[in-house]
Amino acid sequence: MIGYTTVGTNQFENALGFYDALMAVFGEQRLWQTQTMAAWGASRNDPAFCIVTPHDTNNASVGNGVMIALKASSHLQVNLAYKTALSLGGSCEGKPGPRGTNGFYGAYFRDLDGNKLNAYCPASKA
Repeated sequence: MIGYTTVGTNQFENALGFYDALMAVFGEQRLWQTQTMAAWGASRNDPAFCIVTPHDTNNASVGNGVMIALKASSHLQVNLAYKTALSLGGSCEGKPGPRGTNGFYGAYFRDLDGNKLNAYCPASKA
């Protein structure tokens, strides 16, 4: 159902480095880039994650209650994504660990522009 997601950035070059390293944790590569946009994913036919400097030339801003979840293959990959994000200047919004009673395992963090992300692993993927 989801074709791609997009978050805005006010620091495009820094965001490229942040997301190159973070997406590498998930085995994803940069698919394409222009002067104001970039996308990561497995292919142009699969869902992608994008960054963009806003077309209207206003500053990018964070949506209250907006979050993008990145599905991990294991608890180890969740932990690595969280550690990578923080090492690149991201900030903690919730350390890695179990959430709820159904085995969900996740970590929450913000990117360099304050966009909230979650790396998570479903119950069946310890």
